[in-house]
Parts: sequence; structure tokens; C-alpha cells
Amino acid sequence: MYSLLIDHLSTAVLQLNRELCIEYLNPSAEMMLEVSRRRIYGQDLSAALSEDDESRAALVAAIQSGHAFTKREAEVTLTTGKVVLCDYNVTPVMGALNNTDSLLIELHPRDRMKRISQEDELIANHQTSKELVRGLAHEIKNPLGGIRGAAQLISRVFDDEGLKDYTQVIIEESDRLRDLVDRLLGPRQLPQYQPVNIHRVTERVNQLISVESGEHIKIVRDYDPSIPDLIGDEDQLIQSVLNVMRNAMQALLNQEDNHDKQITVSTRTLRQFTIGAKRHRLVCRVSITDNGPGIPESLLKTLFYPMVSGRADGTGLGLSIAQSVVHQHNGIIECNSQPQCTEFNILIPIEQSVAG
Repeated sequence: MYSLLIDHLSTAVLQLNRELCIEYLNPSAEMMLEVSRRRIYGQDLSAALSEDDESRAALVAAIQSGHAFTKREAEVTLTTGKVVLCDYNVTPVMGALNNTDSLLIELHPRDRMKRISQEDELIANHQTSKELVRGLAHEIKNPLGGIRGAAQLISRVFDDEGLKDYTQVIIEESDRLRDLVDRLLGPRQLPQYQPVNIHRVTERVNQLISVESGEHIKIVRDYDPSIPDLIGDEDQLIQSVLNVMRNAMQALLNQEDNHDKQITVSTRTLRQFTIGAKRHRLVCRVSITDNGPGIPESLLKTLFYPMVSGRADGTGLGLSIAQSVVHQHNGIIECNSQPQCTEFNILIPIEQSVAG
């Protein structure tokens, strides 16, 4: 009965003997550590995960002293090479002779909680910036309409063509500012939701990027053909993916060195995945990865804000609009960046893609 209960825990649980060999791990530990318990029973702990020598020495000390301990935000490396951030509790289990017979380790992954917290913050910031832009647009567009109308009336009075040129400048600049505000607000039409094949979206974007970049950038495809259709607006999704991929293209083209410039587009499904505070049965992930210079740390937290750009000639609207479109589909765009590897993940629920 106790074994059945532990097997159904969401917490990863391992049991080690005095030699730090694995005696037991529950299914949650198998999933977290990406191992099969049948294969690693009786093997050293390093067959499932590894840490620094100090952490291993702490386990040995717990066996000898019989004292439990907790470690926060430890980075453990799996056999696959993946690094997992987690908290863990180590509890000595006493045997018949009142000596430590084994160690019980409870692992609590922090990566997922950290990601959920970051997503909540990103969603809240995006909503705040969207409301701010809406208010700002209202305050700008009303005076612009008056300025433009007044310039048109004044131009009719002037007979001098030179003076009419000045009023024309006022009209053209008013129109330019109006267009900029419209772009800040994002798509002007409501999404037209229908079944969409995500690979039709990515292939259209790949075609456009190939034309824009010529032969300077290699596009690598890594698709999962089993991904079902999601419900969304195909044109808006194309625009969103295009904005993200064009951002990667421009970063590569602006790089001065002559290394092979490459963008990888991959698609996968994620099961029981949480976006913000909501858990979804099935999520489509489109990953766009480039081997460019990376995004400065100072820009990462404000990357999706309007008018924020890392390029001197950038408008800072592409990623903001992309995030708005994906948010309308109940999804989110995340970014991880370091030199030679910048990855944007577009996450959209498949079973319920229409925003309520």
C-alpha cells in the first residue's frame, strides 16, 4: 500500500543505500530524471544524476550522522546532459540497529515553477503595455485628426505652391504618425478562427525569409508531422511567426563575421503543459533558433514591449505585435538567448486555441 501511494506522488522520490546506489525511484523520478528504473536499479546515483563533489560528500555525511538536510535551487545534471534546477530534501532512514540504513531523497523541480512565474509576469506586463498603448493611441489620434484637417483647409487658401508644400508636409507627417499608432495597436481586424496546419504557416514564412535573405542564411526544418490542426487565424499566425523569424534573420545579417548563418525551425507537441496559470492537455510549440550574436541581457525582460529594439534602425514593433497575436490564441512567446544560440518558442494550445 505504501509503495502504491509513493508511486502516485507527483514528487520525485529516490531511495539510496549506504553506498549511494539506487534501491528505488518512483515514476515521477523516472520522468524528471529521464531514466528507466529497471535499468538503473542497483547502480550508483551518478547513473541518474550528478552534482559537484561537495553535494555528494553531504550525502555521505548524512549517512554517517543520521541528520537530514535540504538544498535549495541545486543544479543537477542528468545523464542526457540536461541541467535541472531543483530543491531536494535528504532524509536518513534508520535501520534495525538504529543506524542509517538508506537515504530518502525528495526532488522538487524549480524550472517549471520559475517558468510559470516568468510567464505570469510576461502576460501581466504585456496586458499592461497593451492598455497603455490603447490610451496613448486615443490621445494621439484625436489631435492628429484635427491637425491634418486644419492643414488641408489652410492649403486651400494659399495660392503660393511653395506654401502649399509646407501644409503637405504637415498632412504627410500626420498620416505617418497615425500609421505608427495603428501598428502599435496591432492587427486591426478580429481573428478569423478556423483549423490551421502549423506547418503550412511555417513553410510560408520560410519561403518569405528565403526570398528576403537570399542565399546568406540556411533554414533547417525539424518538424513533427503528427501535430494536429489548431484553431486560429492563419494570416495572423503567419505574420506573428514571420515577425519572430525576421528578427532572427536581421540579427544574423547584421553580424559581421562570416560563419555559417543558420535558422532552425522545429515543431513539437507538449502534453499537460502550463501556460501562465492554465494547464493545457496539448500544446503546439514552434521553436525558432538562430546562431547569431544573442540578445543583450538588458533587453531580454523588455523584449516584447512596444518601441523596444536592439537595432538602430528597428521600430520595436515586430515582436510586440507577434506576442499580441499569439496571446489572442491563448498562447505565449518565450525567449532564451546566449551567444550563438537565441531561441524563441511560440506556444499555442491545440485543444482550445480561441481566446475567450
